[in-house]
Amino acid sequence: MVPTVTIVAALGCGMMAGVFFAFSAMVMPGLRRAEPAVGVAAMRAVNLAVVNPAFLGVFLGTAVVGVVAAFEGGPWAWAGAALYVLGGIVLTIGFHIPRNDRLARRGAAEDWARYLREWVPANHVRALCSLAAAASFTLAALD
Repeated sequence: MVPTVTIVAALGCGMMAGVFFAFSAMVMPGLRRAEPAVGVAAMRAVNLAVVNPAFLGVFLGTAVVGVVAAFEGGPWAWAGAALYVLGGIVLTIGFHIPRNDRLARRGAAEDWARYLREWVPANHVRALCSLAAAASFTLAALD
């Protein structure tokens, strides 16, 4: 029998890895090249736009499906769930959102420099954890 929930978890993690990678590889380097006020305004707009059913459905839904897959699967599924929940969800809530909120409140040039210095490397971690989770769920589906 094909482990559908595990495949859905792998696909969701792959989608999120792509989103995080796009920010690391294109969006943030592009905003870094802009004047600080422009970068801040653009990032504020992105942070408002991301709160929508499509993104939140994939972002949070992948965590739910991943945990269900872990309970139905073996060690690879547990690894995938842990990587995504910790590296995607917990890192976002505990690290990225507070920085997004601080940028929304203040947004001076020095805030933008700090934001880029802190936010971007941690986003690389989200991308790598989500990709590793996708690989883990894929291996779980093949098991």
